Amino acid sequence: MSKKKIAVLTSGGDAPGMNAAVRAVVRSAIAKGMDVYGVYRGYNGLLNGDVEQMNLRSVSDIIGNGGTMLYTARSEEFKTLEGQKKAAKHCEELGISGVVVIGGDGSFAGARALTNAGINCIGVPGTIDNDIACSEYTIGFDTAMNTAIQMIDRIRDTAQSHDRCSIVEVMGRRCGDIALQVGIACGATAILVPEVGFNIETDVVERILTTKKTGKQHFIVIVAEGVGGVVDLAKYVERRLGIETRATILGHVQRGGSPTLRDRVVASLMGHKAVDLLAEGKGNRVVAMKNGQIVDFDITEALEMPRVFNEDLYNIAKTISI
Repeated sequence: MSKKKIAVLTSGGDAPGMNAAVRAVVRSAIAKGMDVYGVYRGYNGLLNGDVEQMNLRSVSDIIGNGGTMLYTARSEEFKTLEGQKKAAKHCEELGISGVVVIGGDGSFAGARALTNAGINCIGVPGTIDNDIACSEYTIGFDTAMNTAIQMIDRIRDTAQSHDRCSIVEVMGRRCGDIALQVGIACGATAILVPEVGFNIETDVVERILTTKKTGKQHFIVIVAEGVGGVVDLAKYVERRLGIETRATILGHVQRGGSPTLRDRVVASLMGHKAVDLLAEGKGNRVVAMKNGQIVDFDITEALEMPRVFNEDLYNIAKTISI
């Protein structure tokens, strides 16, 4: 009887911890007697045959590396029905019956399409934004926040030395989780996120003025990428309050670097769970964390779930960061 063959790929934006997930998939699959293949550069690798069989040593010493050893890319061709059929055909030619897809919502939509084309797929949430509705945690989130905190602590040193206001943009186009938790951790005077409407006067200027009356002379304002406008906001605050104000966009520095312990462990657990599901012959599933436990959902159900922003945490942040 021939061995079951599965593959693993990373898709969309890279996230610290993806390598730990790849490592877990490879070693869990081999432990179950499977052959496992690494697909390079996302779905493009399935279309172009950029696939290589992996062994235990293929993933040695990658658990602490940022980025993804399999590289990642977005594929316009795979979005077409013809592209999906072509990818499925290449899997069939290699004898691959299942694929672990590590990425975000767009990657999961691709996994659903490939499952519909006859190749079982399991999604693993890898995105620093923590914006997968079905999972309370995504691989890379903790590392991104810790990187942001390290940068903001340095910015604070300068802001304090010069009695400045620093307005810092962190990543999160549709999701304010990084901004919210980083804002709490750095004691930001104000936090702006895409999920909550705001007024510059009441939510930024007045909070700075209130804090200034208590004796504080330097201020940090955290803004999520999806809100944007930090340069204009800095100019407004300086003009309005007469406080020297600087804008900083942290950008892709948040995506890189060695993953934290939490990201390494969660990625390992999720990768292992994905292999278990494929071993059971399941497909069209997403691995997720719910109440601290690793669980799985139907991909369609997962993609249709509304994301819930933690407004209680946001209100606590407003209370204690003043």
